[in-house]
Amino acid sequence: MTINYLCRPKSNIKIPFCSLAKAKFNSYSFSSNLATKATTPKEKSKITLKESDLMYLFKKCSNARDVTQLHAQIIRSGQNQTLFVVGKIIVFCAVSEQGDMGYAASVFENIESPDGFLWNTMIRGFSKNCKPVKALEYYKIMQENGFLSDNFTLSFLLKACGQLGSVFLGQQMHCSALKHGLDSHEFVRSALIHMYGMVTDIETASQLFEEIPEPELVAWNIIIDCHVGCGKYKEALNLFLRMFTSGIEPDEATILVTLSACSALGALDSGRWVHSCVDGTRLNGITAVSNSLINMYAKCGAVEEAFELFNKMKGKNIISWNTMILALATHGHAKEALALFEKMFPDNLERPDDVTFLGVLCACSHGGMVDEGRRYFDIMCKEYHIKPTIRHYGCMVDILSRAGFVEEAYQLIRRMPMESNAIVWRTQLAACQLHGKVELGEKAWRYLSELEPDHSSDYVVLANMYASAGQWNEVQRVRKSMQDMGIQKSEPGKSFIGTDLDKRSDLGSVETCPHQGRQ
Repeated sequence: MTINYLCRPKSNIKIPFCSLAKAKFNSYSFSSNLATKATTPKEKSKITLKESDLMYLFKKCSNARDVTQLHAQIIRSGQNQTLFVVGKIIVFCAVSEQGDMGYAASVFENIESPDGFLWNTMIRGFSKNCKPVKALEYYKIMQENGFLSDNFTLSFLLKACGQLGSVFLGQQMHCSALKHGLDSHEFVRSALIHMYGMVTDIETASQLFEEIPEPELVAWNIIIDCHVGCGKYKEALNLFLRMFTSGIEPDEATILVTLSACSALGALDSGRWVHSCVDGTRLNGITAVSNSLINMYAKCGAVEEAFELFNKMKGKNIISWNTMILALATHGHAKEALALFEKMFPDNLERPDDVTFLGVLCACSHGGMVDEGRRYFDIMCKEYHIKPTIRHYGCMVDILSRAGFVEEAYQLIRRMPMESNAIVWRTQLAACQLHGKVELGEKAWRYLSELEPDHSSDYVVLANMYASAGQWNEVQRVRKSMQDMGIQKSEPGKSFIGTDLDKRSDLGSVETCPHQGRQ
């Protein structure tokens, strides 16, 4: 058998092997080779590792390089067909963040008789790495080799169907679960609910959930997440209340998805209630929960409460800083946002990333700070070597356009290394209307008409631009063009003030948290 992926790269891990095999070597390490103490090639070729030795070494592996090196030793020791041993390599590649499914596939294909566990692991790995087609291909080959699906196989395959967004494939897997009597299995039922949620069939997902006699926390989390993913935010909050009153204590995942529903609804009172449920529990100190609370308060307009919570946080990470900077920027607190950004530097608290600079540029845009915007854009590119995205360029166009530098904004769009999108050109068109730059506005309109020819607001802005310049014939031409194409002005925007939360969510009727104070 030819193994074309055999290699032994160097590793920095040092592992004393004396206690494991004193009779065989004096010492054993990973420094440049898994067995470095043998002095000659002939001596090295005589080294044979036992299965227990390999398992001990595998526990010391922390990255793909170490696993590749250990795989070389597995082959040399003649255990490359021992399923338990070689299966560890495949599991690492499939499950670990350092894994490589391409390497896992090359290992798997050289196994003469893989068992069901290895087939499942390969399907799991491809599903986890967002390669659903490969997962289904391996499932087909698995069936052709006479292996039957079990609860693990179906759980991984249902995830793959959800990733593909295929209701048809998902229903096929559902039928397979029914055929094998696995549809009521906890893992499979949860995977079914999640799959139907991913393909936005929330009715079927809800029906499957309601059929569970006593749902566990995982099932509650999945059904709440499905409703949030399908835009059913009020229903998600009511499900959270049902879970709470049934005596199920939420975990981190529950709180995160529930707060996202509060943010989407702008349900500040509901968000405060969820926050009160977190206070005094083990969830209170979790950074991800605090970040989600800050985001919720900011999205609901309570930026002062968000800032207060941010200042009390002990375990801030880059997401905490980014969320708070963007919250201040979008609520018009440009100077405070930039001051907070500057606080990151003295003690090297966090290294700014592309999202950080997006918040900074947003602050400059809302604050009309053109010079600061140019400076921070240069800092991002030249000092931090962050490649600007379309969103960064969009912020710069907005900064320049708002301040009247419409020509400079147009030239920036033309110099962008990527194709501009409709949002950027729409910003340019609005600026041309505001500052009376008809010729540039017409150029922006030509690009917009190619990208989104049916967007009614673009026609309205164009007509208003001509009206501001007194070009009434052009105004009539634009309006006639809208009529000929059947384009109508969109419905005006709507907003609401949450004066009676009880009518929008039943959370308002709950005064106390059943789990408050638990540690």
